Amino acid sequence: MSSSPAFPKFVSVEGADIHSRSKPDGFRFSLVSYNILAQAYVKSSLFPHSPSSCLKWKLRSNTILAVLKNLGADFFCLQEVDEFESFYKGNMKDLGYSSIYMKRSGQKRDGCGLFYKHDRAELVLEEKIEYNDLVKSVPDGNSSNDDEHINIQIVQPDKQKDVAPKNGSKSNTEDCGDPNDPRVRLKRDCVGIMAAFKLKDPSCHIIVANTHLYWDPEWADVKLAQAKYLLSRLAKFKTLVSDRYECIPEVIVAGDFNSTPGDMVYQYLVSGNPSSNLIPNYLEEPLIPLCSVYASTRGEPPFTNYTPGFTGTLDYILLSPSDHIKPISFLELPDSDAADIVGGLPNFSYPSDHLPIGAEFEIIKE
Repeated sequence: MSSSPAFPKFVSVEGADIHSRSKPDGFRFSLVSYNILAQAYVKSSLFPHSPSSCLKWKLRSNTILAVLKNLGADFFCLQEVDEFESFYKGNMKDLGYSSIYMKRSGQKRDGCGLFYKHDRAELVLEEKIEYNDLVKSVPDGNSSNDDEHINIQIVQPDKQKDVAPKNGSKSNTEDCGDPNDPRVRLKRDCVGIMAAFKLKDPSCHIIVANTHLYWDPEWADVKLAQAKYLLSRLAKFKTLVSDRYECIPEVIVAGDFNSTPGDMVYQYLVSGNPSSNLIPNYLEEPLIPLCSVYASTRGEPPFTNYTPGFTGTLDYILLSPSDHIKPISFLELPDSDAADIVGGLPNFSYPSDHLPIGAEFEIIKE
C-alpha cells in the first residue's frame, strides 16, 4: 500500500483525459464534493482496520489539504468539516478560496463548508439550512403556519438497504426524548448551505448547495423529510435569486445524502428527471428537477464510502437539467480491487472513509 496521497483525475465523458480536449465551447468550472471525515469522529476503535498513524490529525489534515490542492476545483462542497477556523479557513484562503461554513446544531463539532475560488466566482447571496427547523412544521394544534409546513409524515419505516453508521457506537439513545415523537425524531442537528454566485466570465449566475443528511439507515423517514425541506428551500432560493438578479440560475446540489441509489431519498431527489422511473405514489413530485451527474454520464459508482462494515454509494452531485449547462467530465474513482483501498478506508492514500466525487461543467454560450 502506498504511503502517499492518491490524486484522482477528471476524465471526460467521452473517455479522454479532460486536459487533452479541444478548446472549450463555453465557460468551464469544476466542483468537488467530499466528506472529509471530521477528526472528532476519528477513533481507533471505530476504524480498527486503519493504521493508527494515518488517523492522527496532523497527517490527516495535511493529506486532505494536499488532495484538495491537487484537485484545484473551482468549488468544494465539504462535509464533516471540523477545525474550520483553526485549519481549513486559513489554509484554503492561502490557496485562493473564500469560504462559507455552517456548523451543525447542538453539541456537534463538525459542519458543512463551501469553498470557492474568488477569482472565478463572486458570491452574491447565501442562506443556511438548519434541518432542525423541521420541528416547527409538526402540527401542534396551536399553529397554522402553512408556509413552513412541508407535509412531513413521520413513520417507523421498514429497514432500508442503506448505510451502516461509521460511528457504530452511536445510537439514538444519545438523544433525549421519545423517538416516536416527531419533534424528537426530526431534531437531528443536520445542516446545509445554499449560495448564489456570479461567474466572472461569462456573466451568468449559478446556485451551489452543499448538505449532509442524517446517517441512521433505520430513520429513512427523517432523511426524506430533510430532502423535501432541502428542495423546498432551494426552490424559494432560486426564485429569490431569479427575481433579484433578473436571471435564471443554474442549480447544482452536492453532498453526503447517506442514501444509496434506488432508495427512498435518492428516488425522491431524482424523480424530477424525465429519464427516471415513475416515482412511488407515497412521494410527492419535487419542486426542482434534478439528475445525478454520475448516473447520467458513467453510471453511479459502486461505492463512495469504503469500510469493512459498509461499502456503498452515499455521495452525489445533482444538476438541474438545462439547455445552458452540461457536465463534460467526472472525477474518477478507484476500483474495489485497487491496492490502495484494499482493507478499507481511511488509510495513508485516502484520508477519509469517503472518496471525493467531482465534475467539470460547461456553460453553453447562447
